Amino acid sequence: MPFPADRVGLSLSPIDTTLDARSILAYAAGLGASERVFLDDAAPGGLKALPFQCVSPEWPVVLSLRESLSDRLSAEEARGGVHAVQDSHFHRPMAPGDQLTTSGQLVSARQIRSGVLVVCRLETRDRISGDLVTTSWTSSVYRDVALDGEEAALVAPPDSGAAGTLSDNAASTRIGIPRGMPHVYSECADIWNPIHTERAVALAAGLPDIILHGTATWALAGLTVLRRYADCDVTRLARMTGRFTGMVIPGDDIVVRHEKGTGDMVLFEVLTASGAPAISQGAAWLR
Repeated sequence: MPFPADRVGLSLSPIDTTLDARSILAYAAGLGASERVFLDDAAPGGLKALPFQCVSPEWPVVLSLRESLSDRLSAEEARGGVHAVQDSHFHRPMAPGDQLTTSGQLVSARQIRSGVLVVCRLETRDRISGDLVTTSWTSSVYRDVALDGEEAALVAPPDSGAAGTLSDNAASTRIGIPRGMPHVYSECADIWNPIHTERAVALAAGLPDIILHGTATWALAGLTVLRRYADCDVTRLARMTGRFTGMVIPGDDIVVRHEKGTGDMVLFEVLTASGAPAISQGAAWLR
């Protein structure tokens, strides 16, 4: 069935989240962020969450879009939606005790060769003060689906500004992906999709194996940036974007290539064990 263009403007179901030290520590440990600054809740100044944990409260909000389309898309078509871009803007760090509300809106839909590209704007706010904590622009492709109606856009995502291509002299960081990492990440990030953990489901979906979550690969790249360019200071990351362009099979290694760009920008890409791009057009901005 076609994707309804007239749903652009739809508000997604909001979710309330209360962060505690347990969830923040589990998320960091699930990524292998073993530095004391990420795992010591007794440290002076208090514990701060890794910025990439914003995807945890965002996930059920994104899932609500599939539910809202259940009258127009089959369950199989809805499950065929794949994460294409994550562009998150970090207004302040998350910390234990934060009471957050995450809301979202479908802001655009257009036909592309492989299906329909949709963009949602997600906002996570402090439920007490109303202040913004994170704004994310997340793009997904509903594969092999046609758009019903004219393409529509309420607002365009911000320019990524990912100026230029990585040079041949870019640094490389190799990261091993244990076979069980998707299982650990699913539980620690509270993001479950059976294609990441159940091989029978992945094979039935046409995948070669279970695959690592795109947001986990994105976060590992961001962790590399924090370690190399920001002294593991989570408060320094202002924004990070990346385009998901390939699958990471657990049990293999990935390579994060990275280097300083213009101003406070760090450029990066993630390559699979075969050298194919898993994340392209990556950029992070530091304060």
